[in-house]
Amino acid sequence: MNSKGIAAVAKTIRSLSIDAIQKANSGHPGLPLGCAELAALLYGEILKHNPADSKWADRDRFVLSAGHGSMLLYSVLHLAGYKITLDDIKNFRQVGSVCCGHPEYGITDGVENTSGPLGQGVALAVGMALAESMLEAKYNTANHKIVDHYTYALVGEGCLEEGVSSEACSFAGHNKLGKLIVFYDENRISIDGSTNITFTEDIAKRYEAYGWQVLKGSMYDIKKILSLVEKAKKETNKPTLIMLKSVIGKCSPKEGTPAVHGEPLGEEAVAQTKKNLGLDPEKFFQIDEDAVKYFADKKAEFAKRQADWNAEFEIWAKENPELAKEWKASYEGSPDGNADDPVYEVGKSVATRTASGDMISVMGARYSYLAGGSADLKGSNKSGMKCDGGTYTPENRAGRSIEFGIREFGMASEAAGMALHGGIRPYCATYLVFSDYMRPSIRLAALMGVPVIYDLTHDSIYLGEDGPTHQPIEQLSSLRSIPNLQVLRPGDAEETVEAWHIAMEAKDHPVLFALTRQNVPVYAKENADWRETIKKGAYVVKNGDATPDVTIVATGSEVNMALEAAAKVSEKSVRVVSVLDKNLFESQGEEFQNQILGGAKRVIVAEAGVKTGWEGYVSSKKDLFTIDRFGESGPAKKVAEHFGFTADKLAELIKA
Repeated sequence: MNSKGIAAVAKTIRSLSIDAIQKANSGHPGLPLGCAELAALLYGEILKHNPADSKWADRDRFVLSAGHGSMLLYSVLHLAGYKITLDDIKNFRQVGSVCCGHPEYGITDGVENTSGPLGQGVALAVGMALAESMLEAKYNTANHKIVDHYTYALVGEGCLEEGVSSEACSFAGHNKLGKLIVFYDENRISIDGSTNITFTEDIAKRYEAYGWQVLKGSMYDIKKILSLVEKAKKETNKPTLIMLKSVIGKCSPKEGTPAVHGEPLGEEAVAQTKKNLGLDPEKFFQIDEDAVKYFADKKAEFAKRQADWNAEFEIWAKENPELAKEWKASYEGSPDGNADDPVYEVGKSVATRTASGDMISVMGARYSYLAGGSADLKGSNKSGMKCDGGTYTPENRAGRSIEFGIREFGMASEAAGMALHGGIRPYCATYLVFSDYMRPSIRLAALMGVPVIYDLTHDSIYLGEDGPTHQPIEQLSSLRSIPNLQVLRPGDAEETVEAWHIAMEAKDHPVLFALTRQNVPVYAKENADWRETIKKGAYVVKNGDATPDVTIVATGSEVNMALEAAAKVSEKSVRVVSVLDKNLFESQGEEFQNQILGGAKRVIVAEAGVKTGWEGYVSSKKDLFTIDRFGESGPAKKVAEHFGFTADKLAELIKA
C-alpha cells in the first residue's frame, strides 16, 4: 500500500470538497472532511473496479448512503479517473451539473444509486448484495467464478436511525449476505447537536442481534481499516458492520460540531482549513500531485483486473452457451425462455390478482432472471412463482421466490437495489394500501428510472371485511402523481396479461399493478385490435353508436360495472372505455383521445377511489362516479351497496 499516495488523495478530497461547497454556497462539508481517508482507501486499495468502464458487471459496488456527503464521492471519482472533470466539481450543485447536491444515478459516471433520503442507501446495498448472491448461484461453475464481488456502503447516524435501515439490515442478517460490508461513520453529530439527544442505543449489539459481524476501528487508521475489511471478507455467513470512530469536519476550525454538518465553512474557515492541511489558503481547487500520480500508477492495475475477467468470461461463455445466453438476455432485458400466455374464456370470473399470479409463473419461465416475492402475503397476493426453483434462502441461493417478511419499505428498497445491480428483474408484492409504507422507495425508483415491478392487490373497497384501514381510497390518485411511475389497473384477466407484457418491456421506469381481490368476469372486447390499442393506455370495450350519448371511462373492476350499467339503459347509446394507464392515455395526442372517447355529449368517470385527477374528463362534478371518503367494514357487496357504488346506481346516473 502506498501510504503517501493515500494521504495525498485524502488531502485532495478535502481540498476539492470545501472549495466546491464554498463556491456553491451550499452543501455538507462535514462528511467529506471526516471520511476522506476511507474514500481514498476504497477507490485506491479496496474496491474491485475500473474507472474506464463504470458498468463492468463484476465490479464491486459502493453506495454512499449518507448522500449529503456527495462531494466526498465526486472528488474521489474525479481523482480515480471516472468521467467527472474539475470543471464539473467547480460547478457543484448548479443546474445541469453532473455533480448534483446528492448523488444521482444515471447522471454521474461511477455513481451506483441515487441517495439523499437517509437509510434508503443501505437498503439499496442490501438489494445489490442479494442480487450478487443469486447471480453467483446461477452462473458460477466449478471452473469459473464470473460473479464474485462485494457491495460496500458508507452510512452515518441518520441512516441507522431511519426505520428502513432496520428492515433491510434485519433481512440481510437473516439471509446471511456475507458479501455486504457497511462502514459506519461514527462521529455522533447530527444537525441539531450531539446524537446523544435522541440516539443512545448500543448499535453494535443491535447489529449483532440482526446476525451481523461487528468490527470497530478508527477512520484514520488506514492499516487497521484494511485489516478489518479482510476480516469482513473471511466471514462468509454474516454481513459486516465496520464502526469507525471519526471527527466530523476534521481539519477545520469547526470540527466535531454540528456547525460543520450542513453548511459551507465560510471563507475564513476555508482558509484556516487549508492551512491545517498544508495547502495555500489563497488558492482554490488544489490537487496534490502525489494524488494524481497515485491513481495514474493504479490505472494499469484497474484495467488488467477487468481484462482478466473478460478473458475468463469468454472461456466460461464458450463452455456454458446456455448460461451465456441467459446472461446476455438478463442484461438486455429480453426473454430467454418460452411459455404460453394463459387463456381466459369470456364470462369466466377471475380476480386480476389471480391472473397476475398466473402471469408471474409464465414470465418466470420466459425470463429466467425474474425474481421476487411478497411482504408475507404470497398466498393472498398470488405472487408465488411456480417455476422458481424454490424459495431463496442461505442454503438455496438459486431460488427466485423471496420471502421479504413484513418489511414493505425495506422490500421495495431491496427490489430497487436488485434492479440497480443488474442481471435480475425484481418484483415485489403486498396490498395496494400498503404502498403508503413503500412510497419513499417507489419514488426513488421512479427518480432513478429502474424497472421494478410492484404487484399490489386488494385494490378497492371490494376487499370488504378488513375495512377502511385496508381499503385503498386515495392511493391510486397519489401514485399516479409520481413522475416516471407507470400505474396499471387492468379490468379483467385478459387485460392483466397485457399489463404484464407492458411491465416486462419497460426498461427505464418502474411499473405498478393495482389488482382486485374479488373475481371479475372476463368481458367481450368489441374491437379485435384492442391488444394493440391498450398499449396507448386505453381502448374501447363497448362501442355504442358512432357518436354515443354517453361514454363511461372506467378502470379496473369498474369496467365490468360500467358494462352492466350500460346494459340497463337501453334508451341511450353508451360507450365503455377501459383505462389501463391513465397517465399514458393522457399523454397521447388529442386525436387519439377523441377517437377513444367518441365525441360523446357526456362523459362519466367510474373508479373506486377519489375523484382527484379525473375532473377534466367531465362537464359536471355529478358525473364523477367515485368514492371520496374512507371505506367501511363488511362483505364486499354490502359495502358497495352502502356507498351506492353499484351498477344500478351508475345506470341511474346515466339516465339522469
